[in-house]
Amino acid sequence: MTSRRTAAVALATGALALSGLASSPAFAHGSMTDPVSRVSACYAEGPEAPKSAACKAAVAASGAQAFYDWNAVNIANAAGQHRRLIPDGKLCSAGNDKYRGLDLARADWPASPMASGAHTFRYKGTAPHRGSFALYVTKDGYDPSKPLKWSDLEEKPFATVTDPGMQNGDYVFQGTVPKKSGRHLIYSIWQRSDSPEAFYTCSDVVFGKDSGGTGPAPTASAPSEQQIEDGQDESSVEHGGHGDGDASTGAGETAAAPATGAPESSGAPGASSQSPNAPAPAAGSGSGVELAETGGDATTPYLAVGGAAVLAAGAAVLFGTTRRRRTQGR
Repeated sequence: MTSRRTAAVALATGALALSGLASSPAFAHGSMTDPVSRVSACYAEGPEAPKSAACKAAVAASGAQAFYDWNAVNIANAAGQHRRLIPDGKLCSAGNDKYRGLDLARADWPASPMASGAHTFRYKGTAPHRGSFALYVTKDGYDPSKPLKWSDLEEKPFATVTDPGMQNGDYVFQGTVPKKSGRHLIYSIWQRSDSPEAFYTCSDVVFGKDSGGTGPAPTASAPSEQQIEDGQDESSVEHGGHGDGDASTGAGETAAAPATGAPESSGAPGASSQSPNAPAPAAGSGSGVELAETGGDATTPYLAVGGAAVLAAGAAVLFGTTRRRRTQGR
């Protein structure tokens, strides 16, 4: 085989490899499970036959697949610009039409009991990464029967934390919940620090007696580990990639450039100051996990590094062949 043909084969092979990487699914990353997010609650009820009226309506609006993909409510290139990218009325879906059922304005969403004061929050991380969490709660007078707007949330997060520890596959961190009463919503933003990607959740909560609905709120339940495992085959996104509780999670990962774009406020994820809500120590069977430092999705670092290598190799061979022909012709 001539050098020119060798170069052509190398370039063609590289192109096929890169196209295969580009079509591979992105890794899903997780969702809030204490308090339980809407998408987690409906997944736990069963995407094919949810029990609560709210989850039935959400599945009717979005389809069952959105709830099999419960851990992927994200914006790939958020870079801290959450309020600019997500319009009012679409906070729970993060503006993603796939999850439009999560934005339904109704007062009977399954809810988690909540009390003011110290609380331990849990966020299931199916693909752990470095980053910061910011939690907002709705203002007094919040009306769940109206579409959720940014102005419905308190201006500053009541809890922020960077790189919290993991326990049994969950990010675990402490926060002090403001004094509230009746039905409210806790909105979480998880902004990765190793990528512009961010994840969003809406968790319906009830302080004391539910005064926002027509009766007692259905109690939200988080999906069990068995439910998560059983639903992986139905999911259109990867659940693996960075195994829960695996101490070698970060090994072999290719670091991407830090996320660009400044946070929208001092309270937004990615702010340099560490919050007083200290991360939970990494303890228990899920301890020791290293948070991965990959790019915006599962293919980004490989495309950048692999693509450059393939093109450089092909160019080198072609350049060498052309140079030898010119030399021989003199």
